[in-house]
Amino acid sequence: MRNINICPHKAQGWLGRAMAMCMAALLVAGCASRYPAAPLSAMTDDYNYIIGPGDIVNIVVWRNPELSMSVPVRPDGKITTPLVEDLPAMGKDPSTLARDIEKALAKYIRDPVVTVVVTGFVGPYSQQIRVIGEAAKPQVLAYKQKMTLLDVMIAVGGMTEFADGNHATILRASEGNAQYSVRLTDLIKRGDVSANVEMKPGDVLIIPQSWF
Repeated sequence: MRNINICPHKAQGWLGRAMAMCMAALLVAGCASRYPAAPLSAMTDDYNYIIGPGDIVNIVVWRNPELSMSVPVRPDGKITTPLVEDLPAMGKDPSTLARDIEKALAKYIRDPVVTVVVTGFVGPYSQQIRVIGEAAKPQVLAYKQKMTLLDVMIAVGGMTEFADGNHATILRASEGNAQYSVRLTDLIKRGDVSANVEMKPGDVLIIPQSWF
């Protein structure tokens, strides 16, 4: 049987080309598996803020200052005020809550007129923005109308040095957990404002770790 001698330099060349071909295949596969780009505009004009646990609601009862006060929404989503106990507040907008308080107070005072002002915004869990993965400070954020991807990244302090920002995705619960790709590296490090997109209530921003 003949011995086949392979020049070490040629072997290294073949190995280098093989690795390059594998790398190219991985990149092509990664590009092919990417999600569609997130739409630039995501919000609708009929958005109303929904009260959630942890919010502070300022209740003003006209001509009844003794019944007017600020109260927190408890973890169970309810509030307690003078004459009104365990009234559900979570999931309601301020106007709806005000009408519910009026109905409850109507048992004790004549024609109550109530105004509800929300402060200390937290919102319900279903509408909060969550940032996970290679963010500098992964956290949960209260959604604000017209909030953008750039607003979110400023709030979490940007990305870690290990982040693969251009392969980040948004998981959109409001659209049946549809997933969209976003270009965080282009937006944050290259200043490409075309990569800035609007967020929706309940979005989850996932920032993966770079493999290289």
